[in-house]
This record gives sequence, C-alpha cells and structure tokens, in this order.
Amino acid sequence: MRKTLAALAVTSLLSLLAAAPAQAASCSPGSVDGTVLLGSLATAVPNRCGADGVSVDDRIADESPWGNQAAFLSHITSVTMAMQRSGQLKPIERARLLLAARQSAIGTTLKVKLITFNDFHGTLKAGEGSSSNPGVARLSTRIQALKAANAMHAVVSAGDMIGASPLTSALFKDEPTIEAMNRIGIDFNAVGNHEFDEGKAELLRMQRGGNHPSDPYSGLGLPQDQRNGHFAGARFDFLAANVTEASTGKTLLPAYGVKDFLGNKVAFIGMTLEGTPTIVSPSGVAGLQFADEADTVNALIPQLRALGIKSVVVLIHEGGFGSGSLASCSGVSGPIVDIVARLDAEVDLVVTGHTHQAYNCLLNNRDGKPVRVTSSGQYARNLGDIDLTIDTRSKDVSAVAATILTTGTGATTAEDPALTDLVAHYDSLAAVPKARVIGTITQAISRNNNAAGESALGDVIADAQLAATRDAGTGQAVVAFMNPGGIRADLPFNAGGLVTYGDAFTVQPFGNSLVTMTLTGAQIKTLLETQFSGCNGQGGFNRILQVSAGFQYAYSAAGACNSRVVAMTLNGAAVDPAAAYRVTVNSFLADGGDAFGVLVQGSQRLGGAVDLDAFEAYLLATPGGVAPGPQNRIVKQ
Repeated sequence: MRKTLAALAVTSLLSLLAAAPAQAASCSPGSVDGTVLLGSLATAVPNRCGADGVSVDDRIADESPWGNQAAFLSHITSVTMAMQRSGQLKPIERARLLLAARQSAIGTTLKVKLITFNDFHGTLKAGEGSSSNPGVARLSTRIQALKAANAMHAVVSAGDMIGASPLTSALFKDEPTIEAMNRIGIDFNAVGNHEFDEGKAELLRMQRGGNHPSDPYSGLGLPQDQRNGHFAGARFDFLAANVTEASTGKTLLPAYGVKDFLGNKVAFIGMTLEGTPTIVSPSGVAGLQFADEADTVNALIPQLRALGIKSVVVLIHEGGFGSGSLASCSGVSGPIVDIVARLDAEVDLVVTGHTHQAYNCLLNNRDGKPVRVTSSGQYARNLGDIDLTIDTRSKDVSAVAATILTTGTGATTAEDPALTDLVAHYDSLAAVPKARVIGTITQAISRNNNAAGESALGDVIADAQLAATRDAGTGQAVVAFMNPGGIRADLPFNAGGLVTYGDAFTVQPFGNSLVTMTLTGAQIKTLLETQFSGCNGQGGFNRILQVSAGFQYAYSAAGACNSRVVAMTLNGAAVDPAAAYRVTVNSFLADGGDAFGVLVQGSQRLGGAVDLDAFEAYLLATPGGVAPGPQNRIVKQ
C-alpha cells in the first residue's frame, strides 16, 4: 500500500491509511493466505481475508512508511479493533498482533530516498553536445522510477544546472531547463559557478520568473509552463549558503531548505565553491562575497539543532577526482577532501559536483568518522540513488547507502512523455538558427589536450580571435589566448564538412566579447605562469591557455611556481620582457577570470566582436575549410 505521504502530519497519514484497504489487492472473502508477519516477526495469526476482499496483512499496512512507532501502534490498535468487531480477527489474535507490534521495530526507522545529479548544464536534447548525453526526457524517466520506489523522497542537484548549455537551452536564456526541472519535480538546486555566468540579476530571475528585459528569445515557453504569459521561474529553491551580499551580509538566496518526512525533517544546505569569483566573470559577481564552504556549514549546524533538525545533507558545487568506477572511490583527491575533513559530525551526506567526475566515496570528517560523499558526473549521464535511514526517535540519520546509476541512452531508457513536448517545442524554435551553415572544416576538430595541454580546437579558436583583432581598426593584436574551460565540446564533422551555428554554439556557448589590450612581455610571462595548479590562485588542476599561431612557449612541469616558463617566442623572435605587445582575450579572461589577475592590468583596452561571431567569420574566410590546429605551439619539458 504505497501512497504519496511525504511531508504529511501523522494525523493525515492515519486518515489515508484508514481508506487504504479499499485499494489493496483483493482476495477471496474467508480465505487464508499464510500467517501475518509484522516486519520480520511471526505472529501466528492467520492472514484471513475480510468480507470486503482485504486481508489482515494488507489492512495493517506495516510495510507503509511510518513517522514514528507511536503512529504505527495507534493505527494497529484502531484497525485491529475494527477487524475484531467484523469477525475478521479473534480477540486472542488481536492481542497477539498488538504484542508483536510493540515488539517490532516498525516505525522506529524511516527510509528516505534521495535522487541526486549535478552539472546538468542544460543538456535538454538527447545527443546534443555529445552522443553520450541522454537528454532530459530520459533523465526524467529514471527519476520518476526512483520516486515510485519510495514515496519518501527528494530530488536534488549539486549545481551548474544551467550555464555553458547547448543551444536548445542557451538560446532561450536557459528557461527551458528550469521549466523541465519544474516538470520533473526537483526540490533543491545548490548554486554552481555557472549559475552566475550572467550575473546576480539573471540568477534571481531564474528563481523568481519574468522575461529577460531585452532578449527576444525569452518567454517563449509552452503555456502550461508560463505564468501570465511570461517565464514562470523555478518552482524549486536555489540554495546559496556561502554567498552573501557585501552591503548587507545577507545570503543572496536561502542557505538551506528543509523537507519534512512524516515529522522527520532533513535539512539540505546548498552552496557553491568559495573560488567562484575566480572562474566566472568578475562583473557577474560584483558586490557578492563567497565564504569558506566548511566554515559555512559548521556555522549553520547550531541553527538547525535549535530547530530540532539532526539529519543534514550538504549539496556543494565543489568536488574531487577519483580513479575508481561508479561503484567505488579509489585515490580520491581535490578540494572536497579538505572540505569534508573539516565538517561537523552532524553532516550525514555530501552530494558534490563541479569536477564532472562520478564517484561514491567515504571520507573522514573532522572527528575522523566516515561520511558518504557522491558525485554523478555530468550532463545527466548518471544519477545518485541514495537511501537515508532515519532513526525516528533521535531524528538523526543512522545509515546511508548510495549507488550511482547510469541514465542510459537510445533504447536503454525510454523518454518520458511528460518532457518530450517541451524539448520538441524548443528544438523546433531553435531549428532555423541552429541549422545555419557558417563555414566548413576538413575533419572533426577535438578539444582533447596533448601532453602539453594544447588542443587542436584550442589552436583554431585562438587563431580565429587573433584574425578578428589583428587589423588596425580592430586592435592590432599580435597574439590571442583562449581559456580551455570556455571550449565546451568538440567540433563535429558533418556531411560535406559543413559547420552549423548550432555546432559552433555548443563549442562556445558563453557569448563573451573579445578584448584587446597592451601587456608587456613580463606580464605575458606572468599570465603563463598563472596557468599551473597551485600557482597564483589556480586550484587543483592546470588551466593551460590556448595560443594563436606565431606564438610559442615551453615550460618545465617540474619547475617551481613562477619559474616554469622557460622560453617564449613570437614569430620566431624572443619575447622581450620590457616590450609592449597587443594581446587579445575574451571578456571573461579580461576581467581576471580563472584567476588570471594580470589581465586586469592590461592597458589601452579595445572591445571587439562576440567570440562566436569571430569564430564564424574565421570559418567563412578560410578557403577549403579549416583544418585541426597543429598542437605545436606549447612544449612541455
């Protein structure tokens, strides 16, 4: 007898269960099917079928979720009295059932299912961006199946639900993704760094609704997804515990959300990585402060205790790197290890994201006790299926079991009809701009890096940006640098080598403009020295800038920070530390994004074309099609 009982009071639960036998599987009145079990306890009471075709076992409903043991005892006292009066139970049989109910553990624990994902990045349409992406309709199919397995559930995301999205979502300001998540019925999304891609005001619009003030592709959703003909916003809560307004000290969005499971409350603390300002455009987070993740959680624990909440889940857009499979966690490293090591013991589960890795780990908290830490990878390819066992007496989590599931593509997982019309609607609206041909290539161009950190596609994009800014009227640039995180997908080879706007948009979805500035040779060296893990604010992995043709440099991986770059040449001549050079980057980097603070010091700035427009112009201007870059501009010694 399974019903949707989440967040109902015990009195409501009892009223539902009182009506439940009418919906139970029918049996032949007067027949007996074995004996009644209460949990694992044998009662020696015949499982007799009543006149209405409902058995004793079905009427007792001991397999249903119970918020506490008292609720179950109250229920069984009531229903067994009714069965005795109707003749379905003898007095001695009722007495045995009541004794067994008291001896059983029914109601002392409650199992709650959490369905988790992260780094969705607006991958609504199956196969868009990568053939491995299952699409939101298949994601929904898997989520609905997990929901059906346990009426006590919550669906949560660990950030980057939007931003860096393929065209089917991004063209419409990611409103389609919010509408899809509304339909799926998720509960909470911790903000990720990409939720800040277009700034604070746009993030708040995603939560609250309303059309974009100037974009003509906003507010084009289906009527059932809108409010008064406009984008309705999220019906779930964005959480941002460690993001505060500098002027007021108040959190930009709620620090946590609470879901009540039959009187057992679970708090979900949501936040992004402290380093968000270094990896998004600084103008987008102006006036906001990002606090330490562990300190933020620990400061909230006393507040939650005061509310009587002892079951705590952290949703954090920060993660790690593991070498194990989906079912394991071998050699995990990265920022999440230190964060968990400093967490209060009240935290029962940590759901992570950001690194696009999938893992299922146990990491020690500050008391040396293991805490379950999970991540579901990226782009809806996996889901976390997590069971919390809550002790209804202490109101705390007594056990956590987690599995990372593969969503499945193609015939493996059917598409949820409740989502297919939404995807088809936006896919149709995007069809014309998406299909526009903007050039040709000679073969597929990959963003995969060689040993030095250089990619064929990175070369091409840097060349395109140099071509757009080298003329006297556009900046007189002599070199362009491109951040690898801004290259989101490979450029596929279609029939005839045709490149569509949709293909290019998937590669570069951010809409950054080009900025040309003057840097000295010494500042260029500082720029390159900043690329490496652990140097000048960079996190746990290298961010090797892609460079345009004519510029070459070598670095020593074994060198100390600020001493790794050993040679730089431009058109065959050594770069002079004292000379001035005109350098092009995108606006994200120009504002100091990815911790490249030296670019903020660049002088004589000149704004240029949008990066995607520059890429299109380069493709169109290359006779015979653009070939993959040579990957010979960066040398690792």
